[in-house]
Amino acid sequence: MKLLSILFGTFLLALVVTFAIQGKPDFLFSGNLGMAVFIVFTGFSHFKFQKGMAMMIPEFVPGKMFWVYFTGVLEIAAGIGLMIPSIREITAILLIIFYVLVFMANINSSKKNINIFKADYTGPGMNYLYKERIPMQIILIAWTFYFGIYLS
Repeated sequence: MKLLSILFGTFLLALVVTFAIQGKPDFLFSGNLGMAVFIVFTGFSHFKFQKGMAMMIPEFVPGKMFWVYFTGVLEIAAGIGLMIPSIREITAILLIIFYVLVFMANINSSKKNINIFKADYTGPGMNYLYKERIPMQIILIAWTFYFGIYLS
């Protein structure tokens, strides 16, 4: 849930800044900026923790490093896309689909106790999945829907 501090922190900071500049907070901009910063941050983590991320991918999927780098680039592109009004809605739809698909890797990771930061099997396991990852996925999907589709 530490990652969510990036989302909420950016959102709150953007609300304050837009209020200071415009005289009113810009919820649409702030919400999308929060998610954009969050998803770009996680996208870059694919390049820093690539070995651990590759361990998350089920065995039957070939070319694990390709998928780690590819999804990292996709996340960075999605962050940019959320900030472009003309493609925000399609970006949000695709990002929600991405969150659902990536959740499969999170289940696999939890079952195997993978620690993506150390690239070993000392991770928190299923406890992490139930107490942190599932609630976080719900928040990410709801946030993306609300700011990227509903308000847009």
